[in-house]
Amino acid sequence: MTKKIAVFAGTFSPFTLGHLSLVKRALPLFDEIIVALGINTEKSVYFPIEQRLKWIKEIFKDEEKVSTETYQGLTVDFCARKKAQFIIRGLRDSQDFKYEKGIAQMNQSMNNKIETIFLITDPKYSHISSTIVRDIIHNGGDISKFVPKEVIL
Repeated sequence: MTKKIAVFAGTFSPFTLGHLSLVKRALPLFDEIIVALGINTEKSVYFPIEQRLKWIKEIFKDEEKVSTETYQGLTVDFCARKKAQFIIRGLRDSQDFKYEKGIAQMNQSMNNKIETIFLITDPKYSHISSTIVRDIIHNGGDISKFVPKEVIL
């Protein structure tokens, strides 16, 4: 039987409780989940890739089904290289759906063997985004309610 491998890709700058919740909820669905930190030259990130990688590895150190990697290029190509059949995406609201739907359809047209799975964000985390967390950090606020304890500044 083929292993069900999923990729949860993002910049994760920083990794939030919303991200953590999605991975935990996806664990029963897959044999392996790769949390993939995309290196996107178009997107400004607040934390160095090494720091984000370290945080995520620490968060999932006791979860054998989760691994963490970095990649460049198209997510669908990374999935093909890793033999992943699924991409996990979280949806907080209808704006996320509109954006993610277009990407999922493009990925499907590039490689129809890779399916995008949408998970609706747990309502208690739907207000959290990495962008807002970065703004709180930038303004000297406390982010402890929004990120896993491993995300230490």
